[in-house]
Amino acid sequence: MSTSLLRPPSLLRLLGAWRAEDSAEPAYRQLAQALRMLVLDGRVGLNVRLPGERELAAALGLSRTTIAAAFDRLRDEGFLESRQGSGSVTRLPPGRMDQALPEIDTIGGGNILNWTHAALPAAPGVGRAYQAAVEALPAFLGELGYDPLGLPPLRRAIAAYYERRGCPTSPDQIIVTNGAQQGFSLLLHWLAGPGDRAVIDHPTYHNAIQALQRAHVVPVPVGLPAQGWDIDAMEAAFRQTSPRFAYIIADFHNPTGRSMDPGTRRALVAAATRSHMPLIIDETMAAMGLDNMPPPPVAVHDPSGRQVITLGSASKIFWGGLRVGWIRADPQTVAALGRLRTTMDMASPVVEQLAVAHLIDGDEGLGPRAAMLRGRRDHLLALIERHLPHWRAESPAGGLSLWAELPRGEATALAAIAESHGVRVAPGPRFGVSGAFERFLRLPFTLSEEQLTAGVERLAEADARLHARLPRARDSVAAALEADRLI
Repeated sequence: MSTSLLRPPSLLRLLGAWRAEDSAEPAYRQLAQALRMLVLDGRVGLNVRLPGERELAAALGLSRTTIAAAFDRLRDEGFLESRQGSGSVTRLPPGRMDQALPEIDTIGGGNILNWTHAALPAAPGVGRAYQAAVEALPAFLGELGYDPLGLPPLRRAIAAYYERRGCPTSPDQIIVTNGAQQGFSLLLHWLAGPGDRAVIDHPTYHNAIQALQRAHVVPVPVGLPAQGWDIDAMEAAFRQTSPRFAYIIADFHNPTGRSMDPGTRRALVAAATRSHMPLIIDETMAAMGLDNMPPPPVAVHDPSGRQVITLGSASKIFWGGLRVGWIRADPQTVAALGRLRTTMDMASPVVEQLAVAHLIDGDEGLGPRAAMLRGRRDHLLALIERHLPHWRAESPAGGLSLWAELPRGEATALAAIAESHGVRVAPGPRFGVSGAFERFLRLPFTLSEEQLTAGVERLAEADARLHARLPRARDSVAAALEADRLI
């Protein structure tokens, strides 16, 4: 299996302020912990070759013995594999890739509150939907069960869902996928190839970044301003980089929670039209409105139907275990995607499709869960104000998480220390490229209020420990360079 090499400058940027000089913990253990977190967080991928011991020692200003001890520790834990002539390559311990992380698990004998999942348990109607699907199943057993475009009842239900949202849609504009992530991968395979570029709003959904990088498609990040989206910057990126497409989350954006207003949606489609470039609009969070529902879909502003391709999913609103998503596009595009899909996985499971059709026809939305999530969101904001008043977090009108801003670029270091205090969080760089967003954490409010309270208290302890260990003064030039990198 081929490996990619991580150069020392890149690794140094990823490590950030990993070392606390006044700590009694040896430097090799601090380095091992920081590297472990990079692998667990996904910022350093698997099968990546790290710099050699001598090279990394020179870059970090440490002895080669310290680097060797850190690598030895990671090898013992299963995070590195070293072979003569091949260097040290990142791995995960046996069995770890196959294990879903529960909300509470045990690592090293301590309770870890896993605060990284922005998802909900199944909605109340999911069980009934499966019962209805099983009752309807006999009518489909005389058929082959392979339909790369999706079952007609589900395609009709999805088309009707768009109609209710003010976006006229016919069933032949819908292809059903195994979740929105598979839909994005299908579009990525169809629209781009290695070396091509794709514009993304920045930060963005971490799995989309991973998919682009694994396909060797170069992400072109366009930063989100303090409010809304910068369409001028988007259009400049369209003109200057010749991307194959743009990927935008317009509804209760993950991770920031913001929602694009109608005028900006119209301007975005106009800019893409002038550049003759397709827009992939991720609507997986569109039904997650808490204070209000989003405007009509971006596709409303594309009367030709050829500029905007929309991704949707049942996972966030109903249940992740359903693994049913869809793509809305013009009929010719849908037909082409159907032909491509037959080379990949043929079709989606019939029972799950019937269950989702039942749920969408019921049009229940969040229902009572909206009030529950509003309460948890407000509870989390109050906890941050009480325990971490130097942080900044705005209240999103929808979605499942807060995008918390820290005073300094130390999210990765804080996440590493927080693990030892019993809470696992997702630092901002997971949602960006090139080590961006070290001043941010994504904090979902999907846990119970009791768990949120415990999580913030543990984070506050980790934050206090981090600041107690950081140097009191920093070189102003180094600080300015770091600030420039993080913006």
